[in-house]
Amino acid sequence: MGRSNSFKIAAVLGGLIIIAVIYGISTYNSLVTANENIDAKWSQIENQLQRRSDLIPNLVETTQAYAKQEKEIFTSIAESRAKLAGAETLGETAQADADLSKALSRLLVLVEKYPELKSDANFRQLADELAGTENRLATARRDYNEAVREYNTRVKRFPANLIANMGGFSKRPYFEVDETARDVPKVDFN
Repeated sequence: MGRSNSFKIAAVLGGLIIIAVIYGISTYNSLVTANENIDAKWSQIENQLQRRSDLIPNLVETTQAYAKQEKEIFTSIAESRAKLAGAETLGETAQADADLSKALSRLLVLVEKYPELKSDANFRQLADELAGTENRLATARRDYNEAVREYNTRVKRFPANLIANMGGFSKRPYFEVDETARDVPKVDFN
């Protein structure tokens, strides 16, 4: 009877070890998948930022033809684009994106001062493309943050957090807009 019980205990322990190993492998693989999903979502943000950055010179050039005296706005846009191009971290990218968004909104407010610019077909097309890009960018940011939320939740939950710690998975940052980017830009036409 002793040998039979020992065999049963060994079988149960062996089964539990197999279940734990399968769980560990499954959890590790799901974390890898979630991490890669975040990277893919981030690349979509970068794609939209690049698309917007590519549209801006044409928009600025068209606007400058009508509003040459508005150099401050054009300088601000150029500086913001340069910061965005040189951003290396998510935080730097978010800050540069916020600065560029503020500069672009000032440019679009400027259009009200120049009705002939508003009626220019090339400007309207560029402004529409920029608006579409801004919408895609907002969607990409939302998708990225949702993927980060799901991943961070997995990394923190027990017992997956044990596998995450052993596998080197850590919390990922959200794409957050700087508080100053929420301020409505002030444009003085006087």
